Order: sequence, then structure tokens, then C-alpha cells
Amino acid sequence: MRANVVPIRPKPCPPEEGDLAGRLRRRIVGQEEAIRAIVPYVELYEAGLAPAGRPVGVFLLLGPTGTGKTRTVEALADALHGSERNVLRIDCGEFQLDHEVAKLIGAPPGYLGHRETHPLISQTKLNAVASERSRLSIVLFDEIEKAAGSLARLLLGVLDKATLKLGDNTTVQFDHSLIFLTSNLGAREMAKQTTERFGFAGAAGQPPAARLERVALRAVKKRFSPEFVNRIDRILTYHPLGPDAFEAILDLQLEALQQHIAGRLGENAFRLALSAEARRFLLERGTSAEYGARELKRVLHRHLIQPLARLVLDRLAGPGEVVRVEPDERGERLCFRAGTGVHMPS
Repeated sequence: MRANVVPIRPKPCPPEEGDLAGRLRRRIVGQEEAIRAIVPYVELYEAGLAPAGRPVGVFLLLGPTGTGKTRTVEALADALHGSERNVLRIDCGEFQLDHEVAKLIGAPPGYLGHRETHPLISQTKLNAVASERSRLSIVLFDEIEKAAGSLARLLLGVLDKATLKLGDNTTVQFDHSLIFLTSNLGAREMAKQTTERFGFAGAAGQPPAARLERVALRAVKKRFSPEFVNRIDRILTYHPLGPDAFEAILDLQLEALQQHIAGRLGENAFRLALSAEARRFLLERGTSAEYGARELKRVLHRHLIQPLARLVLDRLAGPGEVVRVEPDERGERLCFRAGTGVHMPS
């Protein structure tokens, strides 16, 4: 048994009434600029000083996949409302044709299927993602570059006047909303510059932020009209993550898993202790220069969570026991040591 095995103990959570920026930093890794840009808009709204007649804030989040764009939106929802699900999310990949965009607002009266067509955006749905903790609704248009051009035109009124007219002539008000648009525009060129100049493994540093921002902004201006771009409050470029950020993300996900075990198993919960080799096993399979940390959750689920389920079903881990996790001798899978037994998943 290796000696460098440290149990995972959830870090004590400070009171949720604390500083919003601090709460976001505990959830988002490696994107400090995004936190500093978003928080003032929330504070402006909470102070009652947000401009009337427009959304509280409109943000376009750019950068390679797996850098935390969608995670930022979910983390903000969790910090404000207590749940990552408090987001009205529109997957723009579902609206690649102009006629599909009509599903967002519903068919107008007189059209076939009017009564059976319910808009994907409505005042009721917008209000439902607010909470007693905050009246601020969070709206996410994910991968906006995939949508038909008519969606961008439809959004012009939303981004400028905070209103959207539905097919039945009712109006949705977005003046209590933060609107996020995510996009991978320019991501391929950004990744190319990153690997060409430094190489992922070298970690000698990151490309200058200004260079990556120029690449992203050039791609945005090529894809969207000036009137659309001018209605966006902040365009934020997410930089590729390095090894230290991946380590921190793994820590967050392992802590979340430990809390999940404690919450679901109660008095029968056990504690996990991963060796350095087990951590490296997960990081090598769950992170990359191309996809960032996007695959890490899937890797954890396959190599850690699923075998733990078998461990629980076979009653191999007692209450309060430490389950030690290490790679097998060939480094092809993780093995789990609980008490005097060793569990080797098939």
C-alpha cells in the first residue's frame, strides 16, 4: 500500500450570504476575468441601480471547449438560487434552420397547430428560473453560432429593449434577466496558437491574452452583424486551461462526489482516499489540450463512480471506513481497497 494516499474531506463551506465573487471562485477554475466582469452587473441589479428597459447584462462567452463557459452560468445560478438548474437554457444547435426558430416564440393565431405549439420561451418559464433568494433570471443561449441567422435577428429586440413578442402577441420581459451567449467561434485558431507556441505539455506559460482575444473577436465580427455585437455588454474570452487548473477542477469534482456519498448514504457513508497515481490516472484520461476538462466527468463516472456502486451493493465498505483508490499493476483500471478486501472492477 502506497503511503501518499490522502482522504478526500469536503472543505468547510463559508456562509452562502458571503461575497458573490468568492462563491464563484469556489466553483469556477482559471477564469478570473469572467468573474470580475459578471459580478458587478449582479451587484448593480441587487442594489436597484440597473438600467431600466434592457436586460441586466448581456455576455458573450468565447473560447475552446472544456474551459468553463457553461460551467460559469451554472455556477452563477447555484450561487444566486441554490441550484445549477435555475437556468432557462436554449440549445442553439436545435435551431439551425430558419423555420425552426419559430418554435421559440410559438406559431401565431390562425396558423395550423397554433394551439398545440407552446413557445420554448415564455414569461412563466423565465420567472420559474428565479427564486425566493433572487428575482434575477439567468438565460443561456448555448453555442449561438450554430443557430440560423433569424435567431440573432430575433434576439436584437431582447438584447436592446428587453422584450420578446410571442406568436400569440403576448410579450416576454427580460428586464430582470442576465443573458449569456456561449460560442466556440475562433476556438480552433486559439487552440492552434496555444499548441504552436508553447505545447500543452510544456506549460511554459500561456499565450498573451490579448492575442487570443483578437482571434475570438475577429471570428465574432465575421459571424454576427455590427448591430448584434453592439448590443452585447461584455465579450469574454476563456483561455485554455493548464495542468494546475485541471488539478483544481479534479479536486472540486472529488469533493462534490464525497458530499454526494455523504448525502445519499447518510450514516452508512464512507470516505474516499485517492493516491497520486489514481489522480494522474483520471487526469490523463479526462483532460486534454483539445477538449479541456470536458471529459473529466465522464471519466470519473466510468472509472470511479460506477465501481463504487458495485462496492456499495456488495457491502464491501462499512460506515466511516476509508476506501483507498489506486491503479492496478498494469495501470489500466482503478482498484478499491476497503478493510482487508480489494475490489477489482471488471
